[in-house]
Amino acid sequence: MNGQPEPGTGSTEFRTPNDKCRVADPETAVHAEATMAEQTTDSVNAVELVGVSRLYQHSWPALTDVNLTIEKGDFIFILGATGAGKTTLLRLLYRQDLADSGRIKVLGYDLKRMPLSDVPHLRKRIGIIFQDFRLLAERTVYENLEFVLRVIGTDPKEIPGRVQDTLNRLGLVHKKDSYPHQLSGGEQQKTSIARALVKEPEILLADEPTGNIDPKAAADILNILKDINYQGATVLMATHDADLAERTRRRRVTLDAGRIVRDET
Repeated sequence: MNGQPEPGTGSTEFRTPNDKCRVADPETAVHAEATMAEQTTDSVNAVELVGVSRLYQHSWPALTDVNLTIEKGDFIFILGATGAGKTTLLRLLYRQDLADSGRIKVLGYDLKRMPLSDVPHLRKRIGIIFQDFRLLAERTVYENLEFVLRVIGTDPKEIPGRVQDTLNRLGLVHKKDSYPHQLSGGEQQKTSIARALVKEPEILLADEPTGNIDPKAAADILNILKDINYQGATVLMATHDADLAERTRRRRVTLDAGRIVRDET
């Protein structure tokens, strides 16, 4: 498809969204159209899970036959009690774990088939917010963000501006020289969000981000996540707080014992 066939070969024409391509025969055209359709789907969907199951210790079903499609730009809550499978689902999406069966695609990557060399490229495009913050205790707020950018290979000349912009956005500029132990719970969670956000991710995965902070700080965190979503990122927030999720009037997917039991908006 990169070159033109020789005249007189009986080529078949079909159109892509951008141009007209000539292919050698109708069978190739059908294959090319199927590939194009798959790429079109990938351009719409951030996440696709089909028949996904995950066993722990080869026996305990953490997830069972999960089917879920999330379009780019969605904000979705993953609800369920402790042990329902919320964290397991998020771990599968950034390829910390692999499913035992089924298919997972994230930003067009087939996570089971992708080579290990592609995993860092995927994770550059995903921000992760942990319930327990996981900040580097020996580094300041500024240095926590700087470290992330250095790890993913950001141009050193861009790092100060990216960090400063993110601290401004999260209202943390006055805390940039503070260490994690000098921050409140809400400030630590904001720093965790800033660390995820500084990568300018396409998908943000938040695992119980309001679970360890007071109600006012939790409301602030939720507003920040909604703003991030408004700016174009796809946001998946795992929480046990069904009331909080319902008040936001966003899509809610409920897990129970590793199975999706509700999917509502």
